Amino acid sequence: MFRPPRCPNGYCSQHLRPSFHFCRPHGWYIAKCRPQPVPRFRCRTCRRTFSRQTFRMDYRDHRPDLNPRLFQSLASGLGLRQSSRNLRLSRRCTELKFRKIARHLRRLNLNLRGPLPEGSSFQLDEFESYEGRRNTRPLSLPVLIETKSRFVVWAEAATIRPRGKMTPSRRKAMAEDERRFGRRIDRSRRSLRRTFGRAAELARNLSRVLLETDKKVSYVGLAIEAFGSDRLVHQQTSSRLARTIANPLFPINQTEAMARDLTGRLRRESWLVSKQRRYLDLGLQVFLTYRNYIRRRFNFDRASAAERVGFVSRGLTENEALSWRQDWGARSIPPLDAAA
Repeated sequence: MFRPPRCPNGYCSQHLRPSFHFCRPHGWYIAKCRPQPVPRFRCRTCRRTFSRQTFRMDYRDHRPDLNPRLFQSLASGLGLRQSSRNLRLSRRCTELKFRKIARHLRRLNLNLRGPLPEGSSFQLDEFESYEGRRNTRPLSLPVLIETKSRFVVWAEAATIRPRGKMTPSRRKAMAEDERRFGRRIDRSRRSLRRTFGRAAELARNLSRVLLETDKKVSYVGLAIEAFGSDRLVHQQTSSRLARTIANPLFPINQTEAMARDLTGRLRRESWLVSKQRRYLDLGLQVFLTYRNYIRRRFNFDRASAAERVGFVSRGLTENEALSWRQDWGARSIPPLDAAA
């Protein structure tokens, strides 16, 4: 039987520190999208009423049955337009569903993780994409994984300045973009610091932190800042080595290749390019959830990456990943809760 974890009214005293019997049953209603009645409750303190649906991710959705299918579609590399055709939704509705799902998955990714077990190690690398226009608005994407489990700790996009050969037409396009959007600022270092910070949260109990990267100079100082010089072991490999299985950085190179394959926005020659960086960040959260919690670590493996590091007891399904709301932090209902 479902038991509400708290009162959803943020001004109620039962919102942050609920007592055991803070609410009582208050009937039920029939929803067209669910076969069973949905129970309702009334808070004894603020007298507000709410239902089990209040605590679900698809709260107030008109077509909640399409959320798992859209998630699966986007995690398979399809774009929003083709997904909207397949699901018989308008493009605008598909865009709004995608944003809501991706923001939910970002909270889920942060809520389910915890300290990594002893012996864990990290690999980090950056690859490039762009927003809107390839030759004037490039992006840098740092990706950091736990090496053995292939758990993707974090990935995000950061703006960088255009570089390479400057032809007259490219300079003209850059000047036009600067008039429209302002001077492009290099935020890759800030993005790297945030990515290392995500790893430091998971490595707080490790006595020794092994980090493998290429020979980019900025990695050294940022890694020491995040993990401390006393327990950091930083191994660097030339990025000019062939990206074969013999390359020490093969795990992170393979993860980046999977990200390009399963995230249509990252393909090198594609119409699915993100018009704005923040929507690429949301697309990356879809990839992180699918790679970490739903897909098996390898094709011949039975466990997901999150299972390998002990964050979940088993792999999630798309329905479970999109079940309970995660906007209450660590006190949110876990996706594998029996009440789901």
